[in-house]
Amino acid sequence: MKQGLHPESYRFVVFKDMSNGTSFLSRSTAATKETIQWEDGKEYPLVKLEISNTSHPFYTGKNVLVDTAGRIDKFKKRYEKKK
Repeated sequence: MKQGLHPESYRFVVFKDMSNGTSFLSRSTAATKETIQWEDGKEYPLVKLEISNTSHPFYTGKNVLVDTAGRIDKFKKRYEKKK
């Protein structure tokens, strides 16, 4: 294995899924500005996610559309004219 290829600054980070509020603790090198107090009473850096395995339709089995700023409506209008 090549030396110096992988970062060595791994630390514990809390990832929070903003769509459903689920959080989990993992190790990462992601840069963050916010922190959060975890269940063990310690403070960890916080990385906010728009979607994770707890809210993604592939993992949940539910077909949920996350409409951000009416993108679905814009798509339908654009391609509706071509029918």
